[in-house]
Amino acid sequence: MSYVKLTTSALAIAALSATAAAARDNVQVAGSSTVLPYASIVAEAFGENTDFPTPVVESGGSSAGLKRFCEGVGENTIDIANASRQIREKEIKACAENGVTDIVEVRIGYDGIVFASQQTGPAFNAFVPADIFNAIGAQVLVDGAIVENPHQTWADFNGDLPAVELAMFSPGTKHGTREVFEDKVLLEGCEATGAMEAMMASGMSEDDAEDASLDVRQDGKSVDIDGDYTETLARIDANPNGIGVFGLAFYENNQDKLKVATMSGIAPSTETIATGEYPVSRPLFFYVKKAHIGVIPGLKEFAMFFVSDELAGPTGPLANYGLVSDPELDQVQAIVANEKTLGEGM
Repeated sequence: MSYVKLTTSALAIAALSATAAAARDNVQVAGSSTVLPYASIVAEAFGENTDFPTPVVESGGSSAGLKRFCEGVGENTIDIANASRQIREKEIKACAENGVTDIVEVRIGYDGIVFASQQTGPAFNAFVPADIFNAIGAQVLVDGAIVENPHQTWADFNGDLPAVELAMFSPGTKHGTREVFEDKVLLEGCEATGAMEAMMASGMSEDDAEDASLDVRQDGKSVDIDGDYTETLARIDANPNGIGVFGLAFYENNQDKLKVATMSGIAPSTETIATGEYPVSRPLFFYVKKAHIGVIPGLKEFAMFFVSDELAGPTGPLANYGLVSDPELDQVQAIVANEKTLGEGM
């Protein structure tokens, strides 16, 4: 994807000072699949708007990315690890054992999704994770048995919900918010309904039961959307009974078309997502190897570019793709600017 040229202030953050001598001239990033879409957007914009090469961004998962990050210092190791969780103490220890002693933790924002429907559609006002799992899970618990999902309307499993045909438009497997949707909604919904316990009682291992809880029905009631939220909105516009999963910022910019439901009694907002009160949310991070700053050209500039107001702020392209902007973004920017490492605080 391509983005318009950024403002002068954003470009000033990425000052064109690629003077450090290094055998490798591009930033290398790996890690979380959740952070991947955001990092890829930033990397492309960085390459287009500065004289530095476009950073190489790979996936692999948070744990795999941090493992690579902790392999050591030098041009043959990655510079940044993306993570959908904080680095663990055992990972910090592994890093230290390999000479990676100074790590800059950068919180890029929050992963938070909302459930919204047509402004003039049925009264979808409140959900719990069990509702979403019962609606779209491939296998659900009915009368004590695990069966192929038979539900046709929301009222089939919750009399407080409208008796209208199920139509769910969810983030696809390529979307940045798919992981939080699976972990915080489908998995927890499966557990809450008793389906997880019933699956294991039938002989499934815990791992297999968890995998089964993430499977969604393939009969058209659940549709994965791999594009951005404009595609989901188009589906909702065309279906008055549809429920769509959106990033908070996108919903807030389209309140004339959409109404949002609470989840487990909590209304989504920047505040409830940032505090963790709203259940379908979590902070996202990347970790910078301080020893590589000044050695790998553009590393600090890329980190600062990533958390700039123009990119990571509430009206930036990352918010349009689902990231909830950090209310303390100015403090995060200060951490990067001052190269503060873990343990040094804000």
